Amino acid sequence: MTSSHLAPVSGNPALRASDADRDRVASVLAEALATGRLTSVEHADRLEATYGAVTVGELAPIIHDLPETTTSTGGHSAPNQKVSAVFSKVVRSGRWIAGRHTKLSSTFGALIVDLSDAVLPGREITLEVTSLFGKLIIRVPENAYVIDEVSALFAKRGISGGVGAENGPVIRVTGKATFGKIIVSRARTDWNLPNRP
Repeated sequence: MTSSHLAPVSGNPALRASDADRDRVASVLAEALATGRLTSVEHADRLEATYGAVTVGELAPIIHDLPETTTSTGGHSAPNQKVSAVFSKVVRSGRWIAGRHTKLSSTFGALIVDLSDAVLPGREITLEVTSLFGKLIIRVPENAYVIDEVSALFAKRGISGGVGAENGPVIRVTGKATFGKIIVSRARTDWNLPNRP
């Protein structure tokens, strides 16, 4: 795919981009990363710009120097991901690409996930959480709008829902806690996350 494939039939670069348009650009970036045309840092930068783009005209320059993909499937936009901690402690933070649907689970362990610097693929993502005799702590961006759909049985849960910037991401949190703990918050607390400079 070249940037010309993103141009609408009318030739209007001001046309608003769809999720499918962004996913097509993400697949070009994924192949460019896999074939060594982009470094991982360049890939992350361009992917962030892709999912932040509002119009087709903003998408075209992101891949103007890359060849067409050899497949038509949506590539490395990470539609689904899974991060788990079983009898262990796992910390996921820094710059990483979250999935459009991400499963987070903690079983007799601790899982700490910081989304504040993550690249979010699209305006809305879903976090499917499970805590079984474990601790699951999620930090979301300050401008995020959080939809709380988590249930609990003999568990502790604290989810900072609602409130977010007008153009902030929407994070839907689903799942359950059983004899465990789930915390979703915008604030930075003592989560054993690395200190920022």
